[in-house]
Formats: sequence, C-alpha cells, structure tokens
Amino acid sequence: MEFHKGLVRHSLAYMRKMRELGFPISPYVYNRLIILHSPSGHQKTIPKILRQMKADGVTPHTSTYNILLKIRSDEHDIEGLSKVFNEMKKSNVEPNEITYGILAIAHAVARLYTVAETYVDAIEKLKTGHNWSTLDVLLLLYGYLGKEKELERTWKLVGELPHVKSQSFLLVIEAFGRMGLVDRAEEVWSEMKSKRGLKLTKQFNSMMAVYCRNGLITKATDLFKEMMVTECKPNAITYRHLALGCLKAGLVNEALKTMRIGNDQTLSFQVRKSVPWLETTYMLLVGFADIGDIENARNLLEEFKRLKYSRYTFVFNTLLRTYVKAEVYDPNLLREMILAGARPDAETYSLVRLIEQFKD
Repeated sequence: MEFHKGLVRHSLAYMRKMRELGFPISPYVYNRLIILHSPSGHQKTIPKILRQMKADGVTPHTSTYNILLKIRSDEHDIEGLSKVFNEMKKSNVEPNEITYGILAIAHAVARLYTVAETYVDAIEKLKTGHNWSTLDVLLLLYGYLGKEKELERTWKLVGELPHVKSQSFLLVIEAFGRMGLVDRAEEVWSEMKSKRGLKLTKQFNSMMAVYCRNGLITKATDLFKEMMVTECKPNAITYRHLALGCLKAGLVNEALKTMRIGNDQTLSFQVRKSVPWLETTYMLLVGFADIGDIENARNLLEEFKRLKYSRYTFVFNTLLRTYVKAEVYDPNLLREMILAGARPDAETYSLVRLIEQFKD
C-alpha cells in the first residue's frame, strides 16, 4: 500500500514539475496516473484525473479509453463499460483492435454472446498482418463463441508465425476444451509437449481444465500423476480444476476435500480475480446447485461477491436453482441479488415463484 502511494506521489510530482516548466503533457502521463488508480479502492480519483486532463487541454488517446474500458471490464461492470465506450465515440476517438478485444471478452464473460460476436467481427475487420496478441484474443473468443471453423483458421495463422508463444498453445487447448473437442485439445497438447516440453504448471493446468470441465476425472487423475513426477508442482488452480472434475463425476466428498487442499495453497489476488479462476468456480457453483447443496453454493457466492462476479444475473440465478433443488424457502434472495448489483430477469422471477412454493 505504501509503495503504491509512493508511486502516485512521484507521478503527481513529475506532472507538477512539467507544468511549472511549461512542458507539454502527453495523454500517456495521464494514462499512467489512471493505471495507478485502477485498484478498486482508488478508482474514485479517476474522474478527477480526467477533469484535470480536460483542463490542461489534453485530448484522451485511444489508449486512455482502453485503460478505462479494461477497468470496467475487470469490475464486471457491463453498464459502466458501455458508458465509457459511448463517451469514446462521442469524443470521436477511433477504437482499435485492443478496444474491441476488451469489449468482446467482457461481453463473452457476461454471456452476452451476440454482442460479443459483433465486436469479434470488428476485430477481424481491423486486424492487420499477423499480430500475435490479436490472434490470441481471437483464439480465446472463438472458444467462447463455439466457432470451431474460425478457431481452426486462427490457429493455423498462429502456426505461421516465426515463433508460437506458449500462451497461444494454452489458449487454443482451453478453447477446444470449452467446445467439448477433447480429442483436438489433446492433439495440440501433444504438439506443445513435443515442441516446448512440459516445464510449467500452467501447461498441465490447461489440459487439466479440459478434462475436468468435460467430466473426464480418470484422465484428469492420470494427468495429475504425470504432473507429480515432474518439476511442475500442482497449485491452487490445479486443485480447483480437480475439484470440478470430481464434482462432475458425482464424487462430492472428494470434490470438497480437493477444494480444501486448494484453499491451503498460496493464491494471488490477481489470479483469484482472473476469468479462468472465476469460471471454474462458477462451474463448481453449478455442480452444487444441481445437488441442492446450499451451504457450499453460498460459500462460493461470498467469494464472487468480494470479486464482483456476482453482478452477473446468471450467477444469482444459479444460486436460486440451488434453493429450488433443495426445496428451501428464503424470502431475502431477490433483495440480496439486487443489492449485489445483479439485475433480475425472466428466469429470476420464475425461480423465485418456484421457491415461494416451499414457504410453509
């Protein structure tokens, strides 16, 4: 915290000195200040920075808006995201591939796939040459959208690059796994294994994610055994995947035990708020909803509340499904949902009506 405050103080001091000396201040100076204030507890200062930017006659750059969009995306704030993008268009600042990538991923994570697809089309129209970072974003997005043909086409383009990054392998493995194309994911895994070797825990975790999301616990267990004889040691992410695999296989006690082991592992806040971690945790929530396990579903919801993932309607609707399955009435669920920032939809009200049957 003190280190962060020191960075902010130094940045502000440099800006004051530049202003005193009459040096022009570029948008990138303000970008840096905005980034320094991007953690949740500091974001209230960002509007002041933008007002100062305007007062200094500095026009926000595309990168400025990209930073603001990413902040809203990380907060799972689709409404705020749309507001920033509208301001960008009103200011006649041209979006770029990064802009549309942030928008597409945010909407895909929120399960607004039709909107996400519109932004993916914009990326395809804007992309120039073989930019590996743009191709990585497309690998991720085509996995979300279930577009096998487009995923294969993009992966072929990645393969034509002078050097294929390890991260690209991981992204396409998980994209195939998301679509249930386990055999194809295994082919890419074998290719990565022969070309790169298995040196990193995250390499094992990518294939573990595929097996566990598809309920292939035997394959996941065999992979875990293979992992244990290497220098790549399992981490909290490994155990959370395995817990999901156990739950999907109906091994509830083993899933809970594996979750406890994972909870004892060191995990950074950055990983805990990452989309892969949150989505694996959400699939666990779905598993507990399917068996009406309110206690464990609630434990996961509390984790989501701290990370603002509970803003998504589908998350709360899954909690409501848990109550329906358990045949338990709770009069405060709708109010709790609204207070968490989620908007009830038609499914919400249908589930609430079902829950009201268990009132007596």
